Amino acid sequence: MKTPPSTSHNLTNDDLAPDTKQEWGWYSIFAFWMSDVHSVGGYVFAASLFALGLAVWQVFICLLMGIMIVYFFANLMGTPGQKAGVPFPVVCRMSFGVKGANIPAIIRGLIAVVWYGIQTFLASSSFIILILYFFPEMASLQKTTFLGLSTLGWIGFMSMWVIQAFVFMFGMSMIRKVIDWSGPAIYIAMFALCAYMLTQTGWSAINFDLSSKSLTGWQAFNMMIVATALVAGYFAGPTLNFSDFARYCSSHKNMKFGNLLGLPLNFMVFSIFSVVIVAASIPLFGKMITDPIETVKQLDSGMITVLGALTFILATIGINIVANFVAPAFDFSNVSPSKISFKTGGFIAAFGSVLLTPWNLFNNPEMIHYTVDLLAALIGPLYGIILMDYFIVRKQQIDVDALYTEDTDQAYWYDNGFNKKAVYALIIAGVASIITSFVLTDLANFSLFISGGIAAIAYKQLMCKEAIIHSEKLKLAKSV
Repeated sequence: MKTPPSTSHNLTNDDLAPDTKQEWGWYSIFAFWMSDVHSVGGYVFAASLFALGLAVWQVFICLLMGIMIVYFFANLMGTPGQKAGVPFPVVCRMSFGVKGANIPAIIRGLIAVVWYGIQTFLASSSFIILILYFFPEMASLQKTTFLGLSTLGWIGFMSMWVIQAFVFMFGMSMIRKVIDWSGPAIYIAMFALCAYMLTQTGWSAINFDLSSKSLTGWQAFNMMIVATALVAGYFAGPTLNFSDFARYCSSHKNMKFGNLLGLPLNFMVFSIFSVVIVAASIPLFGKMITDPIETVKQLDSGMITVLGALTFILATIGINIVANFVAPAFDFSNVSPSKISFKTGGFIAAFGSVLLTPWNLFNNPEMIHYTVDLLAALIGPLYGIILMDYFIVRKQQIDVDALYTEDTDQAYWYDNGFNKKAVYALIIAGVASIITSFVLTDLANFSLFISGGIAAIAYKQLMCKEAIIHSEKLKLAKSV
């Protein structure tokens, strides 16, 4: 019998080790996607597609096609994590090496830190609505500022920061409870908001033609392609590290069913609610409002205002935890597992989000463009490399013990823990992605797919010899 390799304390801790219980069912995966979709950003994004000059039916086709692409890749990206019970940075060890996995992990972690800060800042606006509703005299605190944010703004931001940290402090069990309840609660609140606005306007006053222009022919077709790519790109981050959650799922079948409910079905229903509310804002307020927080501010009903503010606070907590907190927690823990736990990694991300002063970043669109887009340009190549390695090069075979060892004769040690060929493929495709994002701007919306395809092809060619060797080993193992 083959002796298993020695486990290295430099590569594992209780959080990164395989999850052997895998107690999540399809509902928890469904709830994960509800938490990810139900956000202020998701609301604005869905509504914005209706202003592209497309007919309503064309927009819904784009929404459905785009979310089906996300569903397809979520199933792929979650498969190795669910099979082995390991998080995203450990999955990356297969293709990048047990040490080289820190490269994709840090890229994903930094993106999450930036967006964690921005989402917390946006949610603080809802918290401030509540503060001013119950304590209107605190409006005077908006006059003084520190580091570009008013005193009231700091109170709102840090309150949201503490609430999210409190949830995270109790680990994945508490996070699971939050996401299991937050998605359905948001649907109830959105239904109430939608019903209230419709009672004020009536269906006859609603016009779903939200665009000031109308596209036909090839222009409309081209815009539909762009809109589909935008939908797929919007979910690229959380889909990339989906193994962080799929690892807890009891079966591959449950994971796929949860994805089916949480992505195509849930996204379309949420989009319908979002569009109805935006369309109702035109006759109700005399202008189109795509920011749900601003919509809540405009309403006369105190109960609806409070309900709406609480809804968007809950929505942001949900998406921030699933998309921007769990990811860097695992990613930063992977850098030094013996010193950085899952919780420590999460708090590193949380403190980093404050140091970024996200309100200054958010108020400078050009800075956001160059900071976030530059990092995001490397997401596509990571998809290509990880999927090509797992499904084509390794034929969906995982040596779990080798993921946690520094023994030099093991499968994922490569060259001193780094697979240089994966790094070369990342550089090649990363350059192509940056060029399409910042130079060939007409192709910017398709950068994720272009760079992912280039990375996959480059990686397969570079790993051609290793793929043949691995295939021979599989044949030999089956014949024994």
